[in-house]
Amino acid sequence: MLNKKDIDMMSPLVWAYMGDAVYEQFVREFIINQGTAKNGAYHRKAIKYVSAESQVRILKLIEPELTEKEMDIVRRGRNSHPHSHAKNADIVDYKWATGFEALIGYLYLTKQEKRLNELLAKCVT
Repeated sequence: MLNKKDIDMMSPLVWAYMGDAVYEQFVREFIINQGTAKNGAYHRKAIKYVSAESQVRILKLIEPELTEKEMDIVRRGRNSHPHSHAKNADIVDYKWATGFEALIGYLYLTKQEKRLNELLAKCVT
């Protein structure tokens, strides 16, 4: 099991990798809990939350509520150098979305469940 010092030393891209999975699962559960739909409808609803453009919009929405430490995590994720980027995303949006995912991943890995859930709830309002 990783301790906080190990997690703090990780690349922000590792945090973003975990954050992508955590956020995707959260969004899927949120959509499923809204009621049944065809698979294509699930995907279309999910895109409203998981696309780079959507994640940037969400980040701007929650940014005023982030602590200085959380903003530092976002900046580290944004400033990391991914080996690729989404073909359907502007590179600037992609970098900010990576910062958003890094924050989600960091909170998850450091077991800050209450704070993670507070921020995730704001993502779907």
